[in-house]
Amino acid sequence: MSPTVRSRGNAHTRKELQKEILKRQASSKEPKQDKEDEGTGGVVGVIEPWTPGSYTALKALLSARLCAAIWALINDCDETYNYWEPTHFLLYGKGFQTWEYAPQYALRSYTYILIHAVPGWIYSSLLQSNRMLVFFFIRCMLALGCSGCELYFYRGICKEFGANVGRLTLCILVFSAGMFISSTAFLPSSFAMYMTLMSMGAWYHQSYELAIFTTAVSTFLGWPFAGALGIAIAYDIVFRKKQIMMFFKWCVISAVTVLVPMVQIDSQYFGRLVIAPLNIVVYNVFTSHGPDLYGTEPWTFYLFNGFLNFNFIFPAALLSLPICGVMAYVVQLPRKNTATYLPFWLSLSPLYLWLTIFMLQPHKEERFLFPVYPLVCLAGTITIDCCQKLWSSLLIVKRQHYLNHTNWLALTVVILTSTLGVSRIVGQYRAYHAPLETFMELNRLAAEEGFPSDRPINVCMGKEWHRFPSSFFLPGLNWNLHFIESEFRGQLPKPYSQEANGTNIIPDNMNDSNEEERSRYVAPNTCQFLIELDHEEETPREPRYSQRSSDWTVLHTVPFMDAARSHRLLRAFYVPFMTERHCTYINYTLMQSTKWKPKSRYPGRL
Repeated sequence: MSPTVRSRGNAHTRKELQKEILKRQASSKEPKQDKEDEGTGGVVGVIEPWTPGSYTALKALLSARLCAAIWALINDCDETYNYWEPTHFLLYGKGFQTWEYAPQYALRSYTYILIHAVPGWIYSSLLQSNRMLVFFFIRCMLALGCSGCELYFYRGICKEFGANVGRLTLCILVFSAGMFISSTAFLPSSFAMYMTLMSMGAWYHQSYELAIFTTAVSTFLGWPFAGALGIAIAYDIVFRKKQIMMFFKWCVISAVTVLVPMVQIDSQYFGRLVIAPLNIVVYNVFTSHGPDLYGTEPWTFYLFNGFLNFNFIFPAALLSLPICGVMAYVVQLPRKNTATYLPFWLSLSPLYLWLTIFMLQPHKEERFLFPVYPLVCLAGTITIDCCQKLWSSLLIVKRQHYLNHTNWLALTVVILTSTLGVSRIVGQYRAYHAPLETFMELNRLAAEEGFPSDRPINVCMGKEWHRFPSSFFLPGLNWNLHFIESEFRGQLPKPYSQEANGTNIIPDNMNDSNEEERSRYVAPNTCQFLIELDHEEETPREPRYSQRSSDWTVLHTVPFMDAARSHRLLRAFYVPFMTERHCTYINYTLMQSTKWKPKSRYPGRL
């Protein structure tokens, strides 16, 4: 090309660039509605609010979840005996079996157990670490998985609800006590929570195939009742998007992909054809007693529990739908693009549906709300965001983004709720960490004192059976946990059969009616160690063993909060100095039998 032609080309290009610049400058004089406000705003603004990037959000979430992996307590004996114990059995050949794993009932799935046991087996095989480290490794894997799911959920919220709701939800997720206790719990309800994060995140990203698949995984592999959270997604796909064939196609694909291998694995372990999700639905819904045998609670149970775990965010979540209605009326929002965004009533409906279902059930447990904990965080922050918009509307500040003069409101709420969340987390650990510390002390004594490794050593628990952290915390495979009589009159678990096919052997003395099986008990004089909570009150079945100095020597004590004699508010939330002053503590005690004189493996030591 000649220089003359090149010069003309450059001149032509410069003219086009100048025209384009003038055109953009002219168009920029008109106010633009940012992505945040489209369909939800009504207030104009050009600069989109700042949100943490994916890497920053992941670091914050993972930091919080790894803290939970190390310090979170085991709050539910179901977690110990229905999940940690079968995992310990699959890894080491010893563990407790509950009636739900008896082949004649087969309510639980070994497939779910294997998902957690296989990484633990790889870690143990490669590093030859002790079993407590395997326990914490599995928890760290749960922390990593939960963090990844939360990140995907957060990015979906930013896309569907805007930057402000996204960043507020991230803050609540990181600091809430509810997410702390549920994120690393080895429970199907926690697994269902992971899948809720994925399915809702996929829904907000309009990745409908992934939303269907993760809902199916949650339903079949996690908890069958979690399928209720997919009703809103199904309604959106089938009735609003009219993608009926795609919906049924992916329902079939998901069911076959998850259920077929699951049934094969479970049937092999139980020794007969087993569809565990179906069995648990039949037991809970179609039997005469169902889960009510294990206690009932009033409908207010979840209200108090929700406030403890999320403080003011929980009532804000309950008010999210009416607040959205008020905002739409007062602020007079522009019509939302229904092809791109979801109606607020539809996006909030899974939380309301879940709460309605479980509040109506007589049997209530904290873990039953785990699947919707992320939705509580989201709904609560939607309420905060709506209050910011309402405040901006009342001030009648025009031509400004509503966040320019309402960030103080969101910041105040975040600081308050985060402080209460951390207070709850710290308070629970300080009050009830004694069982974990006691078993760690037992491991230390076993290592330092040279207790024998070639003969059985019995550790016994009575009324504290439900706080046993699992066989991962026993010092060696020659150590056995046994139960002594207490005032508890229900059915206790029993050790798995030591035969090669222990999982498909029908155990004797098992029932599905929570009736006491006296074959579970041993006499206290057969125990080398005893772990008890040293209450002052005594009963014939629960004497104060620590006062029987001729039979037991106290080796270690840890303070444990006596909730019945402690201030209700200060036992729920930790306040430095005030909690110690107004709460009562008793000793969680490790004792050794005076009649047991272990022979040391080291010459000259007793």
